Amino acid sequence: MSELARALLAPRRIALIGASADPTRLTARAQLYLRKHGFTGDILPVHPRETEVLGLRAYPSVAEIPGPVDLAYILLNTQHVEGVVDAVAAKGIPAACVLADGFAEAGPEGAALQARLLATARTAGLRILGPNSMGIVNLNARIACSVNAALEAESLPAGRLALVSQSGSMMGALMSRGAARGIGFSHLIGTGNEADLTAGEVAGLLVDDPDVDAILLFLEAIRAPEHYAELARRAHAAGKPVIAYKLGRSPYGAELATSHTGALAGSDAAAEAFFRAHGIARVTTLEALLELPPLLIGRKPLTRAHRAVGVMTTTGGGGAMAVDCLGVAGIEARAPDATAHAALEAAGFHPHGRLLDVTLAGTKPDRVAAALGALQQATDTDLVLSVIGSSAQFRPQDSVAGILRAREAGGGTPIAAFLVPQADASLRLLAEAGIPAFRTPESAADCIRAWCDWRTPRATPPAPAIAHALPARPDEADARRLFAALGLDSPFAVLAAPEDDPGGIAFPVALKILSPDLAHKTELGGVRLAIPDAATLRQEAAAMQTRVAAAAPGARLTGFLVQPMARGLGEAILGFRRDPEVGPVVLLGTGGVTAELFRDVTLRLAPVDEAEAMEMIGEVRGLQPLAGWRGLPRGDLAALARAVVAVSQLAARSDIAEAEINPLIIGPDGVTVADAWVVPVKEGS
Repeated sequence: MSELARALLAPRRIALIGASADPTRLTARAQLYLRKHGFTGDILPVHPRETEVLGLRAYPSVAEIPGPVDLAYILLNTQHVEGVVDAVAAKGIPAACVLADGFAEAGPEGAALQARLLATARTAGLRILGPNSMGIVNLNARIACSVNAALEAESLPAGRLALVSQSGSMMGALMSRGAARGIGFSHLIGTGNEADLTAGEVAGLLVDDPDVDAILLFLEAIRAPEHYAELARRAHAAGKPVIAYKLGRSPYGAELATSHTGALAGSDAAAEAFFRAHGIARVTTLEALLELPPLLIGRKPLTRAHRAVGVMTTTGGGGAMAVDCLGVAGIEARAPDATAHAALEAAGFHPHGRLLDVTLAGTKPDRVAAALGALQQATDTDLVLSVIGSSAQFRPQDSVAGILRAREAGGGTPIAAFLVPQADASLRLLAEAGIPAFRTPESAADCIRAWCDWRTPRATPPAPAIAHALPARPDEADARRLFAALGLDSPFAVLAAPEDDPGGIAFPVALKILSPDLAHKTELGGVRLAIPDAATLRQEAAAMQTRVAAAAPGARLTGFLVQPMARGLGEAILGFRRDPEVGPVVLLGTGGVTAELFRDVTLRLAPVDEAEAMEMIGEVRGLQPLAGWRGLPRGDLAALARAVVAVSQLAARSDIAEAEINPLIIGPDGVTVADAWVVPVKEGS
């Protein structure tokens, strides 16, 4: 165990700076909870006026505590924290947790204060948890160094799930929800503002802990994505799943983006790509954060997910609910294949349709076990789901006995259960047996979808350097030259004035205004298509210059771009973005002016290889006709995949914030750049 892990997760001497002698105050809770839940180490209250705090000797300052200290929990108000951090650093304490808020989340002054704290800590080698941290709970070691009111509970079930949460209140919420179902935690750690230690880095400390089987993350943002990547890689090697619940799934954060890619590749889409790439299972319901671990612990990601399950039910309505929610989540409740069908017939069941309803056949454990065992023999499903009706509430032992027997028989395919009534006793029995059990059909579908989506962390392909100079304020011609350097070269000419000759560009042509300030030109009258000859081109260019100058008087106009009219079988949007949370991503979707309207897109972390690019193509519905759907002409999807790879290699360019081709025209033999845009990274960002 590293020094940081020992100080943070298993401290033996804890200084409580600002501990209150009044047991009713928030700042007294840490001391009360440490004693209440059995901490056997040294609790060292620090108070400038009291010589004793809640029965323990108090020290007037950190410096006067005799001997070394592992962890300091700073319980003071915001304005007093800075000076105490100096004292903690001077004492040589390796880790400190800061409870107070009012730092970076409170505006410029708070951000400046937080920066000063961090500078002091880094100089001294002190690591900071918080500010705005609810503290650290290690239930197996009986350490409850937190002010979270959930610790008022008389007993806290220890377990093998570790939670790292950016929200302090969610520590208690999840602990209480778990306790109600017999699910215990090994650790609960609140990271707050993450001025220093991030959730990813803290979670990384838990990977080597023998008391941890899975790591749960409650996230509001992804800070320092490299910490999560390292966490996920090490956790996968250790056989410990990482499961994330992340807020921020609404699209509003993309409203100010200048490109279509910026609007489409919102923070949540980028986060989804990030979790997928690193093998972090993501859930979208809070229940699933507690319910998914038993499905993943002890298993590896599916090599090839069928995205299908076999469903056995003792209640028709409950089974139908499960099938419906699974379908919404993109998971098929599949009828038994020939092997499973034969096994069911041999066991005396007569299946028909997607749902094996055994209500009339009785729900005795041996019958349930036989049905589940037969469904496990299917070769085209990822899981067998048992839907249990009223017996789960009134006969818990009997209702789960068949599931336990089927699991013990070792059929291979995982078995899980959805309990239709409120059946706490059955949930507890299944939790104790390590069988995934779901309280709602929505969380069942969420967990099964996450199980099918769960991947092995991918190896990042190389991104070769791209030696191409880019002006500080590029226009479309500059963007096209950048894409040409990537191998995506389509013919065009630049006219400085309306009367200039486009050279060897063949008519008919498209004409566009050039400006570094105009990402979207169509609505300003800055695009004309199918111009038949040179005379018409000169007339249209002159009229366009006047029109756009009037519509956008503040825009700098740099000329005109002329390109041959191109026809193809389909259009795609292909974009790159340096996401502020997760870093470079590449986007592919249905292209054209309706790209943002239909939002038919998929994302990956950049760069990608051709196999991953082909996987992306398969996920965009609007591109499926190009695969020859129902006899339609085939587009050159291999060329499209190479284009995706090429654009994703912009990840090697730290000076590019966004870049986009929209549309990229897909023909039967190759692709054509029809419109391009690039946004450099602003200085200082």
